[in-house]
Amino acid sequence: MALWQSAFCGIILLLIGCVQESSEPTASSPAQANEETVAFTSDSGVAMRFLPGGSFSMGSDNESSDEAPAHQVRVGSFLIDQFEVYHELFVKAELPNPSRWQDNPRKPVEQIRWRDAKEYCNERSRMEGLELCYDESEPGWPCNFEANGYRLPTEAEWEYAARAGSQGRFSFEEASKIKQFVWFEENSNQKTYPVGVKKANAWGLFDMDGNVSEWCQDVYQADYYQSAPAENPRGPVASSETPKRVMRGGSWKSSVDMCRVTFRQGQQTGDTDACFYTDYCGFRCVRALSKEAFLALGSKQP
Repeated sequence: MALWQSAFCGIILLLIGCVQESSEPTASSPAQANEETVAFTSDSGVAMRFLPGGSFSMGSDNESSDEAPAHQVRVGSFLIDQFEVYHELFVKAELPNPSRWQDNPRKPVEQIRWRDAKEYCNERSRMEGLELCYDESEPGWPCNFEANGYRLPTEAEWEYAARAGSQGRFSFEEASKIKQFVWFEENSNQKTYPVGVKKANAWGLFDMDGNVSEWCQDVYQADYYQSAPAENPRGPVASSETPKRVMRGGSWKSSVDMCRVTFRQGQQTGDTDACFYTDYCGFRCVRALSKEAFLALGSKQP
């Protein structure tokens, strides 16, 4: 084994040994939490972060009723895109780009339907020879969570990543610092910006709180938190053929209050809408991966 490979494996093994397996939420600070994540570049050239699984308090008892009650949730480990999917990445998948703002290749894709975001996930899986998460032969393209390819994050995975170990209303702890981290209505000039311009959260993820809002896998249900499971919740079962889906994170048109980590929206998917002009809808991809499987992948990194 090459020297760099030995060093990398040593770091990952140390990482795995340090991650707590307790079902209780950790009280680590964002700085400590950042030491538990690892940068990774996928086979298709996408910058990602590996997040070890863990427990956290999801939702809030002090905000909107659909964010209550605050409850303990545990998610498994996964890879998540460091940036919102941007035009340069989307073009590689050779899919029609519906975005309003295409003047910079690193601006996030927006105005995208929920199913089109899923199609990109599948195309990226194909590019890397991975098993597709979404079955395109079935109505609604159901998700196979056991597949090793890319998919949209669950709402729980999204909030876990956005919080980055924090317990407050924002991942950056102090609301007064919002302009250092977020593109929103007060500083966006009513448009999107290239990804990664603002500061990252403590786990190295950019634009979680603003720029464009992000699709999640889950069906939206206002009272779901009252009965959500504590282990890897995946949202309620759809009660109609065209349910609203969860959208998380603020956008270029959001108020400060809408940029908090617990804010939830139920958004029509636009899958059957020929005139879908919701120009704040974006997304990023995740890939469920055990620590052992990540270690195997990491040994192949250049």
